[in-house]
Amino acid sequence: MSETTDIYDLRGLNCPLPVLKARRRLADMAAGDLLWLETTDPLAVIDIPAFCQEAGHRLVETRPVSGGHRFLVERGN
Repeated sequence: MSETTDIYDLRGLNCPLPVLKARRRLADMAAGDLLWLETTDPLAVIDIPAFCQEAGHRLVETRPVSGGHRFLVERGN
């Protein structure tokens, strides 16, 4: 499933831009759609899970990647 899921490249952006851009991108998606967020901001490991909980999205997976992290988010209702 994750092989066909889009990757939203947020590398090089610092707080709060990754969350703000993710919020906009997810707003245009249907409930249940999946999106990978790729970040280099060290605070993203705190900010992205908090954003998902606050906005009603589901954080499906978090994995470290070279220079940062990748988060799989399922769009909530």
